[in-house]
Amino acid sequence: MKLPADGRCLCGAVTLSGEVESKVGVCHCSMCRQWVGGPFLAVDGGTELTISGEQHVERFASSEWAERAFCKKCGSALFYRLKQNNQHIVSAGLFDDLDGLTLDHQIFIDEKPHYYSFANQTHNMTGAEVFAQFAPQD
Repeated sequence: MKLPADGRCLCGAVTLSGEVESKVGVCHCSMCRQWVGGPFLAVDGGTELTISGEQHVERFASSEWAERAFCKKCGSALFYRLKQNNQHIVSAGLFDDLDGLTLDHQIFIDEKPHYYSFANQTHNMTGAEVFAQFAPQD
């Protein structure tokens, strides 16, 4: 189910709007943890995300297949974008008052540190399972 959503970075220089999936995912990969200082909680923002304040968005090509974006003014992690299809995976924390979200899945569960754990029952995938399901096939 998709929900209309409006969000912003901490300083408000960058705003995002569009429709997001109601399922929140958690990524435990080492890059996400370095990027946000812990697990990355995100929603699928699709390919039609509207970004205002683009001049304040810094993009970092973190791999051959994705880039990560953050606000240049306040440092808020905004999204990672899959280059192949322009899909935006957006930080769930950017959205105020977005009722109807459910923590649904965790990826790179095999890279999750032992010092935290979520109580929710979720679908869990290892890094190998993620790449097998979502990586572009040649």
